[in-house]
Amino acid sequence: MATFSLERTAPLAPDEAWRRLTRWERHGDTVPLTRVTADPPGGPTRRGTLVVARTGAGPFAFADTMEVTVWQPPREDSPGLCRLEKRGQVVRGWAEIEVRTGPGGRARVVWREELDVRLLPSFLDGLLVRSGRHVFGRTVNHLLRHP
Repeated sequence: MATFSLERTAPLAPDEAWRRLTRWERHGDTVPLTRVTADPPGGPTRRGTLVVARTGAGPFAFADTMEVTVWQPPREDSPGLCRLEKRGQVVRGWAEIEVRTGPGGRARVVWREELDVRLLPSFLDGLLVRSGRHVFGRTVNHLLRHP
C-alpha cells in the first residue's frame, strides 16, 4: 500500500479551486489513455456519486472505480473535503481533496491518496508513491490552471 500527499496554493478563491478539482471528466486530461466519467453524468456530485477512471487500451485497460463518500464543498468558515473510496478490481484505497482559504485569500489544496494496486508487490510501493505524486501533481496543476 502506497500513501502520499501533495499541496498546492493557487491564485483562486477556494470555491473556484473546488469546482475545477471536482470536474471529474477533466481528470483524464493529463493521464495518457485515460477517460474519466461520473454517474450521474454532468453532476451534481454528492455522496454516492460514482467516478470511473478507465485507463489503457483494449485488453490492457482497467477501471479505477471510486465512490464519493464525503462531499463537503468549502464555505467561508470551513474547508471543503471530498473523499473517494476506490472500489475497483485492480486499484483499491482512497483519495481526499481538501480545499481551504490560504494566505492572501488564495486557495490551498491538499491531495491525499492511498493506493493499493492488486498483484503489485509491496517492494514497489516507493515507486508507486513517486509515480502517484508525479501523475496526480500534474493533474492538480493542470486543473487549477485551466478553467
